[in-house]
Amino acid sequence: MLGIVLLNMTAFRGSKVVVTLFAIELGAPQFYIGAIIAMYSVFPMLLGLYAGKLTDRLGVRRPLIGGTLGVALALLVPFIFPVRPALYVSATLIGASWVFYNVCAQNLIGLLSTPESRPKNFSNYGLVMAGGSFFGPMLAGFSIDNFGHANTYLVLAAIPVVSAVILATSTAIRNAKSKVPKEEEQAVYSANLLKNVPLRRTLITSAIVLTGTDLFQFYMPIYGHSVGLSASAIGMVLGMFAVAAFVVRLVMPALVKRYSADTVLLCALYVGAASYLLFPLFDTAVLLAGVAFILGLGMGCSQPVSLMLIYERAPAGRSGEALGLRLTINNFMHIAVPMLFGTLGTALGVAPVFYANAAILAAGGVITSRARSALARRAAV
Repeated sequence: MLGIVLLNMTAFRGSKVVVTLFAIELGAPQFYIGAIIAMYSVFPMLLGLYAGKLTDRLGVRRPLIGGTLGVALALLVPFIFPVRPALYVSATLIGASWVFYNVCAQNLIGLLSTPESRPKNFSNYGLVMAGGSFFGPMLAGFSIDNFGHANTYLVLAAIPVVSAVILATSTAIRNAKSKVPKEEEQAVYSANLLKNVPLRRTLITSAIVLTGTDLFQFYMPIYGHSVGLSASAIGMVLGMFAVAAFVVRLVMPALVKRYSADTVLLCALYVGAASYLLFPLFDTAVLLAGVAFILGLGMGCSQPVSLMLIYERAPAGRSGEALGLRLTINNFMHIAVPMLFGTLGTALGVAPVFYANAAILAAGGVITSRARSALARRAAV
């Protein structure tokens, strides 16, 4: 399963680099690039909850295969039609396919874990995601420099095809299902999912974490291009973020065991906020890569920790639905943030974009701190 995650994440992260640089090549201003990136999130926002319920009821195998093949087909669109509208179509179809794959993959990690093994398994999942986030931008950058933007889409499309073949021939995940409660219990859980205060706060924090990560993936190519970096150099800067995420996830289970998941998440958010304050100060690939590494330490730890907390705090038998709700909330932010920051960057320049995201991450730290205090008080009663 982890091999599938690596392949699909490589294609997904690579697509976000090539779509940004291809849009710049085709003359799109920052606002329109933000709109293209936002299209990745339209269907995940609309279908996240449905995808979660589907995996709770039907299992994970069929949605995994369908979502993976959908990503491959979506990546072929700009290769066949190398024009600006095709970028919108591709981004939209990738988002619609990715939501089914992503919810199933995350839920499968939890279903195959015990409470004792869950931190390690989610950390391993995060490690592989970080590997894909490293290889994807690197592959996209070098492919663009050597083969061009349209042909890079063809290279990326071949990767999820390999994943789909592996999934179709594997029997290891066929019987993994949640224990679905009775209809009346399901109705209660669905109506009250957000009334679970610890879960609600973790969902909000998870959205903030993903906002910090996605803004880097979206805006770093724009900023790198503006200061004269090549596509390969931009890919290397993005790759350093993934290297840091990989490194920190190696020690994440030990950190969670020693300090608690909430404490680790709190510190990681503040590290991310501090990193964003540093970006506008530098314009060379080496220094930007160094800052990206620091940011990766924070954001790389935040993602699997928040994902693990959501799974743990979900009602029994509704883990897929909670993870789907997470995607719905996250992808609402994915739509709003590129549009907002694309407009902000066009009007005010680069620095305010980075400073605003530092403030958002710091706010996430405040929310996490309050959640940790509330849980401590509840445990003391």
